Amino acid sequence: MPEPVPTLQLIGVAVLAVAAVAWAVVLWRLLRRTGLRAPARRPAAPLPALPRQRRVGPPLESVELTPAEHDAFAGLVRQLADG
Repeated sequence: MPEPVPTLQLIGVAVLAVAAVAWAVVLWRLLRRTGLRAPARRPAAPLPALPRQRRVGPPLESVELTPAEHDAFAGLVRQLADG
């Protein structure tokens, strides 16, 4: 059977609970007073000290595989998937 909790410990828990509720109420009222609006973001202006980037990345490439290459690749994927 658990031992009884000391009176000071119960008072401490009660004080902490009241403080938490008071903090939540004050925070809720402050947020409600401000209207819960997200701050307006300014459009990102480029930094003048950085040079402009000319291109985003290399051009995309694609290669058509022959049926034999496609089967070989599928076999490799199955082999790697099995462990």
